[in-house]
Amino acid sequence: MINVLVVDDHHLVRTSIAYLINQESDITVADEARDGESAEALCREQSPDVVLMDLRMPGIGGLEATRRIHRRMPDIKLLVLTAHIEPSIARHVFDAGAAGFVTKTTAPEEMVAAIRHVFHGRRYVGNNMAQHLAIDTLSDDTNLFDRLSQRELQIALMVVNCQRVRDIATHLHLSPKTVNTYRYRLFDKLGISSDVELTHLALHHGLVDGFETIAG
Repeated sequence: MINVLVVDDHHLVRTSIAYLINQESDITVADEARDGESAEALCREQSPDVVLMDLRMPGIGGLEATRRIHRRMPDIKLLVLTAHIEPSIARHVFDAGAAGFVTKTTAPEEMVAAIRHVFHGRRYVGNNMAQHLAIDTLSDDTNLFDRLSQRELQIALMVVNCQRVRDIATHLHLSPKTVNTYRYRLFDKLGISSDVELTHLALHHGLVDGFETIAG
């Protein structure tokens, strides 16, 4: 039996995914978590086989949670489930230790197949993402967000998620001064000067969608 931890900050999404997974004879939902901090704690307590991790959540977010869980519990397979289809995000997700990546437009049967793939030690890239990655490798255009380090991208996503500098600092165990250093560094790399411009740029490049930005 494959034990899965479902992590998403929306209760309806979590319960819907859990219902779908529990229809399978060889997969069961061990538990649910609403943020990265809870996911990390539950992984230490229960050691699930697979974590189905939303990328954009309050707190440390899915990217940092993926990185922490992979570093401390490398036997746990991490499968990222998100609305984002930007190839630069996929690269950062894999660098953080994820074994697979599927979008929230994925059909239920594909999500289940992805869980089985990563459980058996294979990487999985959803059909939508595979197409975007293939197109990206043929393109001469460089996405602006490719210029960012993993930490800078993480802070950018937290800023776009309307998190304040002091809250970001608390979640990442950094000083507010260090967070602002990263913030201004990523502004410089992206050629912008404000959080508002960052949000507009993130929307333009598909890192977030309009509904997520409004909903938080």
